[in-house]
Amino acid sequence: MFPACWSPLKPCFGPRLLGLKRLSALFLSRFSSSMEAPRILFSPSGRSLFDEPLHLSVEGLPPGQEVTLEASLEDERQELFEARAFYRADAEGRLDVSRSPALEGEGGSFSGLEPMGLLWSLRKPMRRLVKRDVRRPFVLKVDVRGGGPAEAPGPLLAHAAHERAFLGEGTRRIPVREGALRGTLFLPPGDGPFPGIIDLYGTGGGLPEYRACLLANRGLAMFALAYYGFEDLPKQLKDLHLEYFEEGVNYMLKHPMVKGPGIGLLGHSKAGDLCISMASFLKGIIAIVTVNGSVVNVGAALHYKDITIPPIGIDAKRAKIDSAGVFDIIDVLDNPLEGEGCKSFIPLERAEGRFLFIVGQDDHNWKSEFYANEGSKRLQAHGKLKPEIICYPGAGHYIEPPYMPYCPVSMHFLVGHPVMWGGEPKAHAAAQVDAWQQIQAFFHKHLGGEQGVKESRL
Repeated sequence: MFPACWSPLKPCFGPRLLGLKRLSALFLSRFSSSMEAPRILFSPSGRSLFDEPLHLSVEGLPPGQEVTLEASLEDERQELFEARAFYRADAEGRLDVSRSPALEGEGGSFSGLEPMGLLWSLRKPMRRLVKRDVRRPFVLKVDVRGGGPAEAPGPLLAHAAHERAFLGEGTRRIPVREGALRGTLFLPPGDGPFPGIIDLYGTGGGLPEYRACLLANRGLAMFALAYYGFEDLPKQLKDLHLEYFEEGVNYMLKHPMVKGPGIGLLGHSKAGDLCISMASFLKGIIAIVTVNGSVVNVGAALHYKDITIPPIGIDAKRAKIDSAGVFDIIDVLDNPLEGEGCKSFIPLERAEGRFLFIVGQDDHNWKSEFYANEGSKRLQAHGKLKPEIICYPGAGHYIEPPYMPYCPVSMHFLVGHPVMWGGEPKAHAAAQVDAWQQIQAFFHKHLGGEQGVKESRL
């Protein structure tokens, strides 16, 4: 009546039951694999250069689930920059930020199809992200949380980190302390010689190296040159003497790794008019790029031999101040075409090099487009070639390397108050990507590099 092996005290595990256990184990294995924990994928996987696109995707989500992606990055001063966006997984539980548009919702840093949005939208109020040590990468952290724009942030589903580097493999960083010069030379991988460029920043002082470093990765010999607020250089931006910058030009012209017969200059903001002054009075400069620069001398008297160019006059009463105490200084500089202002107009018609003016049309630091157009008029009036002018609608003052976070407001070192820099986030981010290509193409064209000229896509 009962099987021979049966006992009320000892269960029977026959071959049929063992087979059922194997089937059950196989089912559970397949079920668990289909329900694996979400994971974040980066491409490149572990590290990428800061000016390179970074592909980000998430796998293992429930189909159609709405999630929140949170990105964060800490600078060397422990300031935390953050961004967040809402997404919906596809029917297979995948999320690819290059294909999936970010959903609209309160608290999101951006919406729409923005593959690099989590980087350029990183924000810390009243702060601008600056890389101070190019030898160490930034660490980008990304969290995936359950819940979309209409929900409170849910539980943490996945976490990952990725390094965004500045110093590329094989690029050499060489501190320069020769004579009065204080700077850093970056040489690309390879035997050289390479097109040579002096890189200057504006009124923040110190020795920013990140732009020069990134461009050296692209085949340019870059000399990041400090001129105040660094080591034993003057502490304040007062009188500037072109003899110091002439020493820098000669250093590059004589360097065995720099391709002659001339060099280029790259300057942003105040450094833009400084580059124009250098090109107007010094020899050996054949390509000049200014990024939201001026064609008038600003901030400090400029001296060269027996020549002095006074700084343009300033009327602080023309500044506008909003309810948060943020200054709009676009109108504070005097008109360089009238009265005493004419004395501050740099005689750029003396320059022998070619010019490229990069202009953010919503620059609120000063009227960059006006200066570029007046510079063009003056060059052509003296029989010189028309400069290249590339204008970016919706771009503000700080047009940086690609994917640097957009900064609408931060402290101005000369004003002593927070100022608005202008720009609209998406347009500004797009301008940075295009301008980066334009700058490289211009220098390679006029300094004998390998890349061709690129047509602006904006």
